[in-house]
Amino acid sequence: MEVRRLRYLVHLAEHRSFTRAAAALHIAQPALSQQIRLLERELGAELVSRLPTGVELTPVGEVAVAEGRQVLDRLDRAERAIREAVTGQVGRLRIAYTRSAPGGVASDLVDRFRAHHPGIELALTTGWTARNIADLRDGSLDAAFVRPPLEIPDLRCDTLSTEELLLAVPAEHELASVRTVRRDQIADQPVILWPRENAPGMYDRIVNQLWPGSTPRVVREEPDDEQLIRAVADNAGIAPVPAPRARSLRTRGVRLKHLAAPRPTVELALAYQPDTSPALDHFLELRDVNARQG
Repeated sequence: MEVRRLRYLVHLAEHRSFTRAAAALHIAQPALSQQIRLLERELGAELVSRLPTGVELTPVGEVAVAEGRQVLDRLDRAERAIREAVTGQVGRLRIAYTRSAPGGVASDLVDRFRAHHPGIELALTTGWTARNIADLRDGSLDAAFVRPPLEIPDLRCDTLSTEELLLAVPAEHELASVRTVRRDQIADQPVILWPRENAPGMYDRIVNQLWPGSTPRVVREEPDDEQLIRAVADNAGIAPVPAPRARSLRTRGVRLKHLAAPRPTVELALAYQPDTSPALDHFLELRDVNARQG
């Protein structure tokens, strides 16, 4: 049974007139009449009674129209769903935050995407830059917020923002009362950092900016910025932390200090494999809009 003829029958049932139904379908009346007769021949039963005042459905026609409406509704829903999938309006997008920047620019972008594309399911996780990159490369993620610099030729990595690096010091530390900390003042200070393998590029960038030509005296490693700040509050040492993250983790017993010019910075970037899905393309388009507005 041709779906087109079934659709013609439903229109004819709604208008009760070949003339009006043909006009609504934008076809000639004889053509519509011919298609209905072909459908009747195919089904082996009369579907409409042709009267001087219009048409009426036969009992078989009533059943055919009722079933036809259900079939056509399902087909229309399927077509919409397929078109939305093709254009990226539905589907699933897997994104990972970096543990050093779970909010701020990253969260704002995700929130705006969710508002603009409610039909796309977002699967969100949080991980270190190195883990996020590994998940991107094995196909477990579509995009990830990371801390560059990165040297991964098979991935794109676009910078989203640049953040000042602040120094967290214990409240009773000698540097707590200093307005701006010079690099020579931290050369021999005990330092708390996270493991380099979590984000080698960011780690090296921090070290090169704060301890140029030397090596920090790392006395303790902590898995994330929350633990770094707590260790500083416990007077275990000093710790460099990106400004947005440091300010969101304000803790009793910790002072945040600027470093002398040139002030150190770290970057937040979005890493992804291009041309992987329409949903990702929409995410990148929104990222570009944010960049222009910023």
